[in-house]
Amino acid sequence: MASFAAACRVSARLATRRLQQDVTAKSFRTSAAALAAQNFTMPALSPTMTEGNIASWKIKEGENFQAGDVLLEIETDKATMDVEAQEDGIMMKIMHGDGSKSVQVGTRIAVVAEEGDDISALEIPADEVSAQPAKAAEAPDVYTPAPPNPSEPAEPSKSDSAPKAAVKPGHKTLNRTYPLYPSVEHLLKVNGLDKSEAQKITPTGPNGRLLKGDVLAYLGKINADVPAAVESRFEKQSHLDLSNIKVAAAKPAPVGKSAKEAAPAPPPAPVNSTVTLPVSLSAVIQAQKKINDSLGIFLPLSTFIARATDLANDELPVSKGYQPTADELFNQVLGLGKVHSGAKVSRGDYIPQVGSVTPPGAVLPKPTAAPAKKKDIFDILAASPSSKPKATASKLSSGLSAVGPNVFSLQVPKDEEKRAKVFLERVKLVLENEPGRLVL
Repeated sequence: MASFAAACRVSARLATRRLQQDVTAKSFRTSAAALAAQNFTMPALSPTMTEGNIASWKIKEGENFQAGDVLLEIETDKATMDVEAQEDGIMMKIMHGDGSKSVQVGTRIAVVAEEGDDISALEIPADEVSAQPAKAAEAPDVYTPAPPNPSEPAEPSKSDSAPKAAVKPGHKTLNRTYPLYPSVEHLLKVNGLDKSEAQKITPTGPNGRLLKGDVLAYLGKINADVPAAVESRFEKQSHLDLSNIKVAAAKPAPVGKSAKEAAPAPPPAPVNSTVTLPVSLSAVIQAQKKINDSLGIFLPLSTFIARATDLANDELPVSKGYQPTADELFNQVLGLGKVHSGAKVSRGDYIPQVGSVTPPGAVLPKPTAAPAKKKDIFDILAASPSSKPKATASKLSSGLSAVGPNVFSLQVPKDEEKRAKVFLERVKLVLENEPGRLVL
C-alpha cells in the first residue's frame, strides 16, 4: 500500500513538471506565427524625397531574406539606391511590382513576414495609409471638456456670454492652408472650439497667421482692440520711419565775391632767360687736323663739343631753388650716390645750342680731300676697297664757322642764369685752350 502511494506521488510530480514546461514554453514564445504579417512601405531615402520609382525587386514573393540583403532598387530624381533588409524575414506579397512610377513615400509596396512563419496561414494586414482618412472622418479632432462636477454649480460658458468682438461685421470664413501654432491650437481645444470656428476669427499675425491674442479677444478674455493695436505697432516698426528727418537747407552763396575773386589765381608762368657766349673753334680745328694727319682718324666737331659739354656739367654751383633731379633720386635709391640737402654743387644737364656768326665779306675755305692712306700688305691680301679721301679740318659741321666766333646759347629759368654762365665759360675754356684734353 505504501509503495502504491509513493508511485502515485512520483507520477503526479512528473505530470506537474511536464505541464509547467509546456506552459512556460507557450507563454514565452516570441514568434509571430499567430500574428498578422507586416506592411513594408516606400522609405524616404533623403529628407526631401516625396516619391520614387521601383526599378526592380531583388527578392521575389515567397523567398526568404536575411538582414543586409538588398530587397529592391528605388530610383529618385537624383540617384538609384538599394534598400536593404533590417532583419530576417519572408517576402509574402509584392503590391507594387517592377517599374512602378511615382510611388509616394509611406505607401505600402509589399507585405513581409517573420522568419519561420507559415505565410499560407497569415492574413494580409490592412493598408494603414488608406485607413487613416476614414478614421479621421468618423471622429473629428475636437476637444470635449470634461463634464462639470454635479456638486458644484455650473458656470456659464465664456464663449457663449462674451461678445464676439474679434469677428468683423460681414467677415467671411477664411480657408487657411497653413497649420496653426501649437499655442493657438491648444487654446482652441481648451475652450471647446474646433477648427471650423477658428476660421471665423480675424487673424492679425504676419502673413495672415492666427495668433493667441486673436483667440483670447474672440473669447472676450482681453480687450478686442489689443490685437489690432499690436498689429499696427508691428506694421509701423517693420519699416524705417523717416518722418522726423528734415532736409537740410542749401548753403547760401557768398555775398560780395565774384566768381573771379573766389577762384584761386593760377600760378605764375616761369620766366626763362637766354644766356649766350661766343666761342672760337679755331683751336679745335687745328687739333682735329693734327689727329687726322698723325693717326688717320677724323673726329667731327660734334664729338669735341659733346665731350666739352659733358666735362662742363660736372660740379656746377646750385641755384637758389635747387631741387634734386629724378636721376639723382633714382641713383640714391640704387646706392650709386647720395643727395645732400645742403650741397653747394651738383651735376648739370645742360646741352647748348650752337650757331655761327660769320663776319660780312668773309670767304670760307673750300674743303680739301684728306690724303689717302697708304695700303699695306694686309689690305692688299684682304682685297678691302680703297678708302675714299676724307674731308680735312676745313669741312665743318652744319651751322658752324671756322673763321668767325660761334655763339653757344642756353634757355634757362631766371634763377639759373649764374649756373648757366659758369657752364658756358667752362665749355669755352676747354674748346679754346685745351681741345687736346677732349681726345684723351
